[in-house]
Amino acid sequence: MKRLVILGAGTAGTAVANRLRAAIPQYELQITVIDQDDAHHYQPGYLFRALGMYSDRQIVRARHRLLHDGIELVLTEIDKVDAAAKQVELKDGRRIPYDLLIIATGVTPRPDRVTGMDGPEFGKSVHEFYTLAGAQKLHAALRQFNGGRLVVHICEMPIKCPVAPLEIAFLLDAWLRDHDLRDKTTITYVTPLDGAFTKPVASRELGRLLASRDIDVVTDFTIESVDNQAKQIVSYDDRRVAFDLLVTVPPNAGADYIERSGIGDDVNLVPCDKHTMAALDLADTWVLGDAGTLPTSKAGAVAHFSIDVFMENFMEAWRGGEAEHQFDGHANCFVETGHGKAMLLDFNYETEPVTGVFPIPVIGPLKLLGESRLNHLGKLGFAWVYWNMLLAGRPIPLPADMMKAGKNLPKSEAAPVTVEAAPPPADVAAAPAEDKAATVQAPIIPKF
Repeated sequence: MKRLVILGAGTAGTAVANRLRAAIPQYELQITVIDQDDAHHYQPGYLFRALGMYSDRQIVRARHRLLHDGIELVLTEIDKVDAAAKQVELKDGRRIPYDLLIIATGVTPRPDRVTGMDGPEFGKSVHEFYTLAGAQKLHAALRQFNGGRLVVHICEMPIKCPVAPLEIAFLLDAWLRDHDLRDKTTITYVTPLDGAFTKPVASRELGRLLASRDIDVVTDFTIESVDNQAKQIVSYDDRRVAFDLLVTVPPNAGADYIERSGIGDDVNLVPCDKHTMAALDLADTWVLGDAGTLPTSKAGAVAHFSIDVFMENFMEAWRGGEAEHQFDGHANCFVETGHGKAMLLDFNYETEPVTGVFPIPVIGPLKLLGESRLNHLGKLGFAWVYWNMLLAGRPIPLPADMMKAGKNLPKSEAAPVTVEAAPPPADVAAAPAEDKAATVQAPIIPKF
């Protein structure tokens, strides 16, 4: 019997544990999941909690109730991973041995990494909404807000759900209008990027939408500190943006045990192959969800699509076959724009978000890079899908690979209006130069 240990019972950890338990008998594979507490959070709900649209009960459920029978759940903090000995050391002194390891502990906001950000004004005039406590405090602050200089700010990339800062800006604009405060308030969107988003077409469309809401945009702003006395954020080139209420996205970093274990980069992300999620320098180890260095959005959809690929590879190798599936970086994200509308982005490593329809070519019914009521309903409906299908390991009828049909792509990328077959997997010889080392260092999966 093989021993699989999964670090983290968030989106990726819970979903893959349940899918593997359903696929492989317990006498063949022992599955142990480790997390620090029994509270599973629906993180997209933080956005709505900050605006008073969700309650805490809609966001938090018990982890043990979400895991299938036959999965051991260990609730304690992780001290470190001893990769050489193939064991996980826990803060309570226990050591959990493993044959196979999945790292899925995600990332968390770290305001302490910016001078002055976690000072006396944090939770008063300086807020974040990437934790439940932060969303609760922001909601309380909004109820006391009477107008002034409102700044929505991103410290650095990558972050969880990179569209969430745009969403909070749009939703705050709508909230202020509904409360007759918009004409008393300026909203400024401050980003380290050179535009509203990381991809050119999406950046242009989202930039236009910000402008239509009279939201000013400050780009290329690399924060050096928060001046709490002057109520200003300060960049390394000494630009200053004043605020009365700052809604910031602090730097995101992986779990501290990754640093103690010496298995991560400078922000505690674990280097992994972008097509297989196999850890580059750790034997029999994969990195799922937000915890790795995949060069795409850190979002629930990416966890879903990448897990689909991981499961295909894992099961083929488990049965003695060849694991040849490749993750293409597929991501899709709903972007709330306020007053019951939303946009939808769909992209992968090679293809940026463009206009068109999703998921059915010509028919849609969801609109890409355009506002619609249906997109908003899709965003709200995803909560049900999350709790009842994604976490439970039930099939979601969307392909892991991004479909090009139905999208207004450049002619060089355009596809006929049919669902195209997935491209054959690239071997080491055919891989791009930048991927060859990763492919050699990280075999897709070992032979079981």
